[in-house]
Amino acid sequence: METINITTAPSAIGPYSQGKLAGNLLFASGQIPLNPETGEIVGSSIAEQTEQVMKNISAILSSQGLTFDNVIKTSCYLTDMNNFAAFNEVYGKYFHDNLPARTAVAVLALPKNAQVEVEIIAELH
Repeated sequence: METINITTAPSAIGPYSQGKLAGNLLFASGQIPLNPETGEIVGSSIAEQTEQVMKNISAILSSQGLTFDNVIKTSCYLTDMNNFAAFNEVYGKYFHDNLPARTAVAVLALPKNAQVEVEIIAELH
């Protein structure tokens, strides 16, 4: 098993890693809308925050030579389901014909008062 530790995605803010490679799978920890360089939340709207989350996921995927087409499952956490449509609009830009399985749930709160967090499982080539 290999641990992912890259500088182009936010560092872990607790006792966990950015992700793990196990067999032919990549398990990425949930990404919140942190700027990888500053560690600060990016954006005040759900659209802005979702865009940063997806950029962070893209960086993790890219570090392994993967794209969003390799993602087989996502788990999405929103602090307000009233933001679901706006979240979906941004999220949907990153997936094309090969849509992953997905769970989307509302949660009471997320780290650093983020409005959204997304974790992924991807298949390696």
